[in-house]
Amino acid sequence: MLKPNIENFIGCDCDYERSRMVLYGAPFDSTTSFRPGARFGPSAMRHESFGLETYSPYQDADLTERAVFDSGDLELCFGSAQTALEAIEARAAEILQDGKFPLLLGGEHLVTLGAVRAAVKRYPELHIIHFDAHADLRDDYLGAKLSHACVLRRCHELAGDGRIHQFCIRSGDREEFRFAEAHTDMHPFGFEGLEKTVSALREQRVPVYFTIDLDCLDPSAFPGTGTPEAGGVSFLQLLEAIRTICTTHVVGADINELAPMLDPSGVSTATACKVLRELILALHNNGY
Repeated sequence: MLKPNIENFIGCDCDYERSRMVLYGAPFDSTTSFRPGARFGPSAMRHESFGLETYSPYQDADLTERAVFDSGDLELCFGSAQTALEAIEARAAEILQDGKFPLLLGGEHLVTLGAVRAAVKRYPELHIIHFDAHADLRDDYLGAKLSHACVLRRCHELAGDGRIHQFCIRSGDREEFRFAEAHTDMHPFGFEGLEKTVSALREQRVPVYFTIDLDCLDPSAFPGTGTPEAGGVSFLQLLEAIRTICTTHVVGADINELAPMLDPSGVSTATACKVLRELILALHNNGY
């Protein structure tokens, strides 16, 4: 049984046995290609969460009414992406085996691969919904196949064609967009097509893994990230999209790419905390 973290995300202090959802952090950013610092995201979100209310007026729900356990951050090997991913996969598999919902706090986006490896073993028909500024579909980045720039390409190798649904994408090389045309369901620049995608996934009753790279947000609202991209969606658009996604059969999720020291104002960390609060409540409001 997992032990509680010393400092938990606000309102997430249920004991493990009674919990339905488990937070776990992956403070890893060793493949970051521009500005590092995402390894500090999970701890910053916990610490700064106490500037929030546990109550959400967006959903008329409160974190104190939900059974969420915070297991803290994994101790990861910064010198080996593969070793770090194995540790993330093992923790996600443990949470799934215990019949609980795994919610991962990154870290750079590569950490998603460990969680998806565990999810696809338990749910072979898994679909992935991906919010991001970047396609993350490179086959390799400077020779490395385990990179935050390649994470969705590695996930595609696990899930297969037509099972990755990408939104807000506004950056990538030409080959990534050509790959998406042939193999993924990409919706660039925003959330156009989201309702149709969600409706189809609900009708098919398929399991869904939901990954949020916070740089899907416009950098004017969220500058504290390693690779900011002009454009993007607003905070309120993201919240509405999260609530929409959570009407599907979501079986695992993550939030990643907050680099708190890159925004000295603290606004990016506060935004990340509120996105996490709203995601937790949206998942619980739909039965998780």
